[in-house]
Amino acid sequence: MSTIDDVTTLELPFRTPFDWPRLLRFFGGRATPGVEAVEEGAYRRAIDWAGDSGTLTVRLHPRKRCIVASIEGPVSRHADALAVSIARMFDLRADPKKIGAVLGADPWLAPLVEAVPGLRVPGAWSGFELVVRAIVGQQVSVKAATTIIGRLVQRAGERIEGHPHDSTAWRFPTPAALAAADLALIGMPGKRVAALQGFAQAVATGDVPLDSDAADANDLRAALLALPGIGPWTVEYVAMRAWRDADAWPASDLVLMQAICARDPSLVRPAQQRSRTDAWRPWRAYAAMHLWNEIADRAGAARGG
Repeated sequence: MSTIDDVTTLELPFRTPFDWPRLLRFFGGRATPGVEAVEEGAYRRAIDWAGDSGTLTVRLHPRKRCIVASIEGPVSRHADALAVSIARMFDLRADPKKIGAVLGADPWLAPLVEAVPGLRVPGAWSGFELVVRAIVGQQVSVKAATTIIGRLVQRAGERIEGHPHDSTAWRFPTPAALAAADLALIGMPGKRVAALQGFAQAVATGDVPLDSDAADANDLRAALLALPGIGPWTVEYVAMRAWRDADAWPASDLVLMQAICARDPSLVRPAQQRSRTDAWRPWRAYAAMHLWNEIADRAGAARGG
């Protein structure tokens, strides 16, 4: 760790292989406009921690087996604590050889693991932001969800005066601000708006302590499922990315269901697919990423890269 003029730089190691381009592609495709951005081969966002603010920029080290996290501004004094969150977000603790040994033994997944041995499960800076994104993204495309998320930031977020990076000069709405915001004509059905604001209110009041390190994952699962408009898919998706549950599996995900059915047409429904997907335990979250990534790679090839 080094600190120069209010900028602290951390070198955070990972086990190889490490597929940085696909990790960055995933974050870039879902970046919240104004809050986070992927540009010039780096991930960047404004961050707050323990009352201090600043900017986080993450790049791949050009030579070493590590990522380089630059923390700019007063928040840099919390670099040691932030290192834990950064490592979780970029899945630095994963052991790809251990994961690959299990998934690579499956004939369906073996070619995917061979093609992309260093695939990671992208994390999230904030569990609250991730659930908001998941609710907004129900039944719409990734692009449409990003547009609506940008509108949410404009209506309920906070612009950071004097922020040095225009593309990340907004704070994501707080739970209380989102719960109280006027979301009329934002481009979402009324029931989804109600679900979104009901969730935000539950987090604001502490009924759902989503980003608390002391909260039990099973209790959080139950608390989220009890809220209107939040189903098993959302909970498992959040478990994968925010809670780092390596065995989380969003069984009702349409793309995953289609990928499995394409390989075995007799497996149509999630209940029928379960015995097949159980073979991927305890790494089902990584299996999901490989199946999703297969589609993303095909789409990229169709666009010419």
